[in-house]
Amino acid sequence: MRAPPLSLLPLLVAAAFLSPSPSIATDKLDQTASIAGNQTLESAGGVFRLGFFVPPGSSDGRAYLGIWYATIPEQTVVWVANRLNPVVRPPGVLTLSADGRLVILDGRNATVWSSDDAAGSGGVATRATAQLLDNGDLVVSHGGESQSGSTARTSVAWESFDYPTDTLLPGMKLGVDGTSGISRNITSWRSAADPSPGAYTFKLVSGGLPEFFLFRGMSKTYASGPWNGAELTGVPNLKSRDFIVQVISNPDETYYTYYVSDPSVLSRFVLNGTTGQVQRFSWHLGGGWSSFWHFPLDPCDSYARCGAFGYCDVGQSPLCSCLPGFRPRSPQRWSVGDGSDGCVRTTNLSCGAGDGFWTVSRMKLPEATSATVHAGLTLDRCRQLCLGNCSCRAYAAADISGGINRGCVIWAVDLIDMRQYSEVVQDVYIRLAQSEVDALTAAANRRSHVVVVIAVMASISGVLLLGAFAFGCLCFWRNRAAPAGSRDNELPLQAIKLKRPRDDQRFSNENKMSGEEDDLDLRLFDLAVILAATDNFAADSKIGQGGFGPVYLGRLEDGQEVAVKRLSRKSAQGVEEFKNEVKLIAKLQHRNLVRLLGCCTDGDERMLVYEFMHNNSLDTFIFGDEEKRKLLRWKTRFEIIAGIARGLLYLHEDSRLRIIHRDMKASNVLLDKNMIP
Repeated sequence: MRAPPLSLLPLLVAAAFLSPSPSIATDKLDQTASIAGNQTLESAGGVFRLGFFVPPGSSDGRAYLGIWYATIPEQTVVWVANRLNPVVRPPGVLTLSADGRLVILDGRNATVWSSDDAAGSGGVATRATAQLLDNGDLVVSHGGESQSGSTARTSVAWESFDYPTDTLLPGMKLGVDGTSGISRNITSWRSAADPSPGAYTFKLVSGGLPEFFLFRGMSKTYASGPWNGAELTGVPNLKSRDFIVQVISNPDETYYTYYVSDPSVLSRFVLNGTTGQVQRFSWHLGGGWSSFWHFPLDPCDSYARCGAFGYCDVGQSPLCSCLPGFRPRSPQRWSVGDGSDGCVRTTNLSCGAGDGFWTVSRMKLPEATSATVHAGLTLDRCRQLCLGNCSCRAYAAADISGGINRGCVIWAVDLIDMRQYSEVVQDVYIRLAQSEVDALTAAANRRSHVVVVIAVMASISGVLLLGAFAFGCLCFWRNRAAPAGSRDNELPLQAIKLKRPRDDQRFSNENKMSGEEDDLDLRLFDLAVILAATDNFAADSKIGQGGFGPVYLGRLEDGQEVAVKRLSRKSAQGVEEFKNEVKLIAKLQHRNLVRLLGCCTDGDERMLVYEFMHNNSLDTFIFGDEEKRKLLRWKTRFEIIAGIARGLLYLHEDSRLRIIHRDMKASNVLLDKNMIP
């Protein structure tokens, strides 16, 4: 038989690796066995598979040892062992050496790749095994028998989770282990057909507060924002009800990790070398990967876009602004949208009692790798410490978990990579000359006065217009020639009476609450129940910010998920308005209206408890990433539109109270788990 032409050899090799993989009936490999060619190991639960593969589109037949999902039709590789040293002379063979190392050999028995010297001394490792776990970790363990014959404790000598490639799976760590000296980063593939390290790396940069950076080569392109004990301040929407994020920082190690509450959901982080983005994917039942979010997300995510002492805001034009008390360093470049030169002080500091601080809110904290953290200081003590240091530019709380300020972080360097959000993230206290602070305070007071005057005038105008409208309607209806006793032509508006309750009629901690009207029957939740459900209003339970305060996801004792709207103590809504909302919403029952389950009052705390909408608001689908928009198929869009119309029709025509919805927008349309609006 004639040998095949040399030009066909790569194709034949690729075909061998891409053919159906016979899986060995075990998830372990010991020193007496090996896998070669297209043989594979499969984890005990059938979640992951380990074996050799040739990347799709590869023309040279180079083979790599990798781990991929076993149950997904499209091969999705999550880890590659020999990304720098492919097998070019097949077949590749994976075995365990006498000293307990994983070793890849090529067709000529030459070593292509090996794991670390797991035995530590280069000696013999008794009863070494490699096991592929259901979380995607390949673990090399050493065990053996003592001289008495008893089994010795098995120890982990090496694991693939310590050496990520371009993917971060649930439970993997991204960061630095000071004890072992291991630095865990993810680096993009060079291309879809080449898993060798590409241009992008996402990693922790040690120092100050924990913060993660995306590099292209040696240049920073994106920063997560410092960790403040509750969230990465540059990724305020990272957490969700099914997505648990942790950043651990102690003297031994600092790392980021995440978990998925439903273990059946396949989720992964990937560093995409084509787009230069960190992306989160989940596998949906219909088949295919859905991208939930990615970073960088918008122009303000570009690292240090507005330079020193500048901040970025996607809600304004131009995007860059100077912090209060600063002006553009280069007005000419600033005017054409280039804020990279940053800002300079309007008034120099006096380095002493002549300085003060101005608070800027809703900020991504400045890069804090060169900042100094004082874990035991209060903010007042931090302020004094900053004033006593001529180099100090700003300070902020180092940890705001649980809504309590703990410790502080001080910047003695220029403030860079700041951006402002529409929702509350964190306050930063900027050091300015006291004259600047006084000028900013006076300007704020003037604006506040103007706002009050406008509000009063608007209220008076509204009352006059309403009175004129009511008078006109009265005249119109009186002139109608309606039959006696007929009320068909009257506008059936109903008023809600807001009587001041007697002391014995006020809300009390019982199972039911009755209002002045007979048909109002609503559960009153005890504050302790709400605190337990929301984990004491933990930051990672917060799912939104309404006009009257934040909204938290809670889980009651019976497992029911609820949305708790906590009235802000700074809100203009008082007791009467709260009672009005409770009475009003309790009377509205329709499949397209969010149902009020109950309320809670305790001292000056007032909360409303609603049913929880699992798919968030409609705007997250319309204006979200492309993958999420794809979920809005035309049939789904039509059903959502019809549902909105049914809800509005009920409010306008069929409800017991006629209500005009004056703020109809996509962010006010919530979707349940069945996408019903």
